[in-house]
Amino acid sequence: MVERAEDEEKWLAAGIAGLQQNAFYMHRALDSNNLRDALKYSAQMLSELRTSRLSPHKYYELYMRAFDELRKLEMFFKEEARRGCSIIDLYELVQHAGNILPRLYLLCTVGSVYIKSKEAPAKDVLKDLVEMCRGIQHPVRGLFLRSYLSQVSRDKLPDIGSEYEGDADTVVDAVEFLLQNFTEMNKLWVRMQHQGPAREKEKREKERSELRDLVGKNLHVLGQLEGVDLDMYKETVLPRVLEQVVNCKDEIAQFYLMDCIIQVFPDEYHLQTLETLLGACPQLQPSVDIKTVLSQLMERLSNYAASSAEVLPEFLQVEAFSKLSNAIWKVIEAQVDMPIFGAVTLYSSLLTFTLHVHPDRLDYVDQVLGACVTKLSSAGKLEDSKSTKQIVALLSAPLEKYNDIVTVLKLSNYPRVMEYLDNRTNKVMAIVIIQSIMKNKTCIATAEKVEALFELIKGLIKDLDGDLHDELDDEDFKEEQNSVARLIQMLYSDDPDEMLQIICAVRKHFLTGGPQRLPYTIPPLVFSSLKLIRKLQGQDENVVGEEASASPKKIFQLLNQVIY
Repeated sequence: MVERAEDEEKWLAAGIAGLQQNAFYMHRALDSNNLRDALKYSAQMLSELRTSRLSPHKYYELYMRAFDELRKLEMFFKEEARRGCSIIDLYELVQHAGNILPRLYLLCTVGSVYIKSKEAPAKDVLKDLVEMCRGIQHPVRGLFLRSYLSQVSRDKLPDIGSEYEGDADTVVDAVEFLLQNFTEMNKLWVRMQHQGPAREKEKREKERSELRDLVGKNLHVLGQLEGVDLDMYKETVLPRVLEQVVNCKDEIAQFYLMDCIIQVFPDEYHLQTLETLLGACPQLQPSVDIKTVLSQLMERLSNYAASSAEVLPEFLQVEAFSKLSNAIWKVIEAQVDMPIFGAVTLYSSLLTFTLHVHPDRLDYVDQVLGACVTKLSSAGKLEDSKSTKQIVALLSAPLEKYNDIVTVLKLSNYPRVMEYLDNRTNKVMAIVIIQSIMKNKTCIATAEKVEALFELIKGLIKDLDGDLHDELDDEDFKEEQNSVARLIQMLYSDDPDEMLQIICAVRKHFLTGGPQRLPYTIPPLVFSSLKLIRKLQGQDENVVGEEASASPKKIFQLLNQVIY
């Protein structure tokens, strides 16, 4: 490998030297307005790009030097056209270059000036160039040639408001040119994967990743065209791009291009073409990291929904939640080897989306949690940290959105998801819940809600199965129990009977905590009970008699049992 790297450096140095030497003679010819010599030496200079010895990274260095020289040549051609030289004759003249690669680079350079001169419709020149570039089928050389074509033509495309738009030239021609160039570049890029021995597969994948932006630039330019409205995107652009993505059957290309589509086109377009975009996901190779693609899509749509209340009706109109839910279910079904972490990531993204778009639809939120439970049921308790962190993020999202544990307690699947956390993470989540209650000063006002809450935080209240006492140091244990003790002040009802029920519910749970916890948890319960007694004693004796369910006598009896 070291020898190969040293050889590459020598080949690159030799290529740069040859390029610079011919560029020197080209400059001299340009200075003396000698067109034929300028074309001769520029063709020899570009012949250095015919090499197959360099890695894509090194080839890029050589290409960029040639690119800089071609910009100077393009300026010369512009001056020639301004002085009255026929650009059509020039376009014909460069086609006599001996080798096809230099010929096509020169043709693209003159073609750029040809379009700018407006002596021919832009669409005819663009079509001619994109077709002629088929002459280079070597993956790396072809990719860089087409990248050059894209670069020199991007500011000369017939777009709405462009100086190149006219009766014969419309944005449809620009879109056709870009889609054709994109398709051919993607084919070349995918073909790289199958060049060379199998043992170098990993090296080729790395090289391909370095070149991906060359292919993606076509989509970036497409996304910037003013004339690509929603209808054109829906009818032409997206179907053609997705057809190429699905048919190439290449993991690296499919992941990158799906991500590219999501990043370069407007959120509104994604929303209105959601069904088409999501329909491609199950057709991708099983090895494609589809969870990341879908998560990024949902993140963009979530941000779009949060940007303005005015766009929310669009989400309802296209039934975005239903389509995303179905798509995630299909992907998880299709990719049987998807790790639990991947599935939970998808549900976490869907939950975030739901909380942004449908915060009032608790049934949707619960549905997402329920789907997550179904997937988790096949895995048992989670042990890997990535999955448990993702579950904590999933469970924290409703708390952060609603700022109200009472609302969260209405979600029947919320505690079911918590069941799949390991004991340590279960306690972490319980602390998060208590912190949310304290921060938002949420009052838990019924015994039923207290029961539901204590079911969620039971990891702090009592030992769970498999708990080891020596896992937790004294400081952490004290902090946990102090959190529980602080929580008691938030369990309160103005109705004495209901308050007594709350005290009884808390007492029942605390007594299961064992002797280690009782010194922390019982004192706040006692103070809460004494507070109720003072309240009862301050009321009218006629209201609080022996028949009332909440009486000082009953509460003292209760306290006596607890302390004893």
